[in-house]
Amino acid sequence: MHRQTAQDLSIQHVPATCTPRAAGWADNMPLIIETSHQRSLAYGLAADSAADFSPLRPDALALLIEKNRLLHTHAIPAMETLYQQIVNTHNMVILTDANGVIVHSLGDDDFLEKANRVALQPGVAWSEASKGTNAIGTAIAEKAPALVHAEQHFLSVNHFLTCSAAPITDHLGKVVGVLDVSGDQRSFHKHTMALVRMSALMIENQLFSATFEDAITIHFHARPEFIGTLMEGIASFSPGGRFLSANRNGLFQLGLSYAALQSHTFSSLFGLPVSSLYEHYRAASPGLLNLCLHSGVRVFGRAQLRLSSSVFQQSLAATETSAPPPSTACGATAGHAASAARRLSGLRYLRTGDPQLELVIDKVGKVLGHDIPIMIMGETGTGKELLAQAIHNDSPRAANPFVAVNCASIPETLIESELFGYEDGAFTGARKKGAIGRILQANGGTLFLDEIGDMPFSLQARLLRVLQERMVTPLGSAKSIPVNVELICATNHNLRERMAKGLFREDLYYRLNGLVVKLPPLRERTDLETVVKKILAAESSSERYRVSPELLDLFHRHKWPGNFRQLTNLLRTAIIMAGDEHEICQRHMPDDFLDDIDLTPAAGATAPAQEIATTVANLEEMEQSAILKSLAAHGGNVSATARALGVSRNTIYRKVPSLK
Repeated sequence: MHRQTAQDLSIQHVPATCTPRAAGWADNMPLIIETSHQRSLAYGLAADSAADFSPLRPDALALLIEKNRLLHTHAIPAMETLYQQIVNTHNMVILTDANGVIVHSLGDDDFLEKANRVALQPGVAWSEASKGTNAIGTAIAEKAPALVHAEQHFLSVNHFLTCSAAPITDHLGKVVGVLDVSGDQRSFHKHTMALVRMSALMIENQLFSATFEDAITIHFHARPEFIGTLMEGIASFSPGGRFLSANRNGLFQLGLSYAALQSHTFSSLFGLPVSSLYEHYRAASPGLLNLCLHSGVRVFGRAQLRLSSSVFQQSLAATETSAPPPSTACGATAGHAASAARRLSGLRYLRTGDPQLELVIDKVGKVLGHDIPIMIMGETGTGKELLAQAIHNDSPRAANPFVAVNCASIPETLIESELFGYEDGAFTGARKKGAIGRILQANGGTLFLDEIGDMPFSLQARLLRVLQERMVTPLGSAKSIPVNVELICATNHNLRERMAKGLFREDLYYRLNGLVVKLPPLRERTDLETVVKKILAAESSSERYRVSPELLDLFHRHKWPGNFRQLTNLLRTAIIMAGDEHEICQRHMPDDFLDDIDLTPAAGATAPAQEIATTVANLEEMEQSAILKSLAAHGGNVSATARALGVSRNTIYRKVPSLK
């Protein structure tokens, strides 16, 4: 399994003090910055140049956005999600085209005003040729993520900024844009780059899927639960099985370069004839396949046959005489693989001892196969989609498609065509031969509508009609197509309140309101220790990691506003921070970890628990004392102290301000 290492996620060292032309500064300068400064000088730029205010005219900017429509469309949802993670931190999220021209931005109002003073705004080019060393331009030049902090910017007017940028590449590895977070250098956070890189990868995967829509697409990973996440590999093939392209993780897992893969087929890479894939899709669409890569590594895969109806029918007809069930190079049938995967992600797998969750599982278990719509309530990050997938995997429809649609992440202008599909020429920009739509993709299986409370009001009547009539009419078509789906919805909204505000249709609410269950937030669950162990086992390649008792106690006191999503990201980062250590401790946690912890001892708390609370309350003093003792032991050497304590130099300076 591919795992991002500490080196993968590392960012270049940010010197405590660094003035571009100061004596000796180049000695402390990261190589990527030093090289960029040399390019900036070669462009004839001067460090004391004023900000270059030469934005594109509105009509030219509109034309540029249209030229980059695919990038713009798929990047905006990821940008909005990223912005929510950094809101109110004096930062902004920026999207540029391949030349560094800003095409869209989101940010805090107070910081946007400062950004405008240096032309950090739509329509302005931030290439190295025009702005010198900066994260956007340097990421384009290096074709790699770039962090440029404060005085590392070539132009003096930009020294108040810290910028973290990651290039966005297409299926050929060509840079098509840049995602960047820029902010006040005083509010710099070490985790920002990781967020930017993950968001850029998310955009790349979306672009990849949009590029190869009339193709066979395989989502694969050695662990079935990673399929559908940023960790999965994605590879696309022609209807005949010829290799077309793969995303970053796909290339890594396949272990071959893009050029080397051009001579391969689906069969040579995954050990399964493409005819057997069509047969599997017809019989068990799109259940998990058990495949063996050409290297002998076993992986699980989910097939998506995004083909026009005529090509699809021809492909199915060509497999009518196929006698044996599809088998893999590892000797297991696809059906057996799907069954095994379902056992690993069924309702039984979710039982971890929490009474509230046990009650939810018992309720949904009783309605399986009875065509009763299920509504899953719960805060963001409580595992609503995981429960929906488990319900599907334990239902009589398990061999058929599970199609998830996030109603909040799809732009309002696209959600209608995404759900219902469309005919050729239904609207400007519609691709030839039309699209089947997500509802018809789920035919015979389960349709999971996540964040149903965010569905545009205008589309709610259409959805209600589909659910009542069991017929779908694609955009631009006069023909209705029968559809049979099991419906599961999820929301973190109070739908009754949205109905009172006129944002949600009452008739649709009662059509969806079959069995309603509510997933408890993480802070109310009693199985936290079991959950932590499961996450550590899933996120690490071995079972060597454990959480210290002191940190586990803090976990119990944490409010977990992001629930399991927050806990998973926290532990994933902690594993990287721990490295070769076996025990994850508080020093492996992010700096803001204590912000959401209740430090008040619970009623009836034992003496040890009260002592822990007291210790936590005085944590800053204890940390400072430990740092000062270590400094004394190392003769005042900050670097040696940082290495001994396993922290950065910046942390030492922050914890002991008198050293600055």
